[in-house]
Amino acid sequence: MRNITLSAVAVVLMGGSALAADLPVKAPVAYVAEVPVFTWQGFYLGANAGYGWGSSDFDNGFDLGGQDGGIVGGQIGYNWQWDRVVFGVEADLQYSDLSTGYDFVGGGSINTSMDYFGTVRARLGYAFDMFLPYITGGLAYGKNEVDFNYLTGAASESNTHVGYTVGAGAEYAFTPNWSAKVEYLWSDLGSEEYLGRNVDVSFSTVRAGINYRF
Repeated sequence: MRNITLSAVAVVLMGGSALAADLPVKAPVAYVAEVPVFTWQGFYLGANAGYGWGSSDFDNGFDLGGQDGGIVGGQIGYNWQWDRVVFGVEADLQYSDLSTGYDFVGGGSINTSMDYFGTVRARLGYAFDMFLPYITGGLAYGKNEVDFNYLTGAASESNTHVGYTVGAGAEYAFTPNWSAKVEYLWSDLGSEEYLGRNVDVSFSTVRAGINYRF
C-alpha cells in the first residue's frame, strides 16, 4: 500500500513538472531609448545673403528711388524657450551693394550707396517642433554715402544712420544643430545731413540664412 501511494505521488509530481514546462515563458520587456525633446534654446551663429531695395529722400523734395542690390553677412543670437513660446535676441552685420544714381538733363549726377548695415533685434516666435515662425524688431544702423557731381565740381560725404527695423521670418531645423531661415525686414535709418541737405534712408531686405546652434 505504501508503495502504491509513493508511486501515485511521483506520477502527480512528474505530471506537474511537465505541465509547468509547457507553460509559455514571459518575454523580457524590451528597452526603449528615450527620444530627446527638440528645443530652440541656446546660442547660435550663422550667415545670410539676400537682396535689398529702397530710397534716399532729400529734404528739398528730390527722391532718389531705386536704391537696390545684394547683401551678405552674418548673425549671432540666443534663444529662450518656454513650452512653445520662443524669445530671442539677435545681432547681425551685412555688407551691402544697395546703390542708385540720377543723371540731370543739363549735366551732372547724384549717386547714393549703402556700404554696410546691421541690426540688433528681439525675436518672438511660436514653435511647431522644428518649425519656428517669428516676428522681430529693434535697432538698425548703416553707413551711407552720397556723391554730388555738378558741372562746377564734385563732392561726396558719408554718414552713419541710426534708426529702427521691423519684420518677420520663419526658421526650420533640419538637424538638432542646423537650421535654415528666410526673413523680411523693413528698415528706416532716419535722416542725416549731406553737404547741407538732409537725406532720409529707408529700405527693405529679403534674405535667407543658415544657423548652427551650440
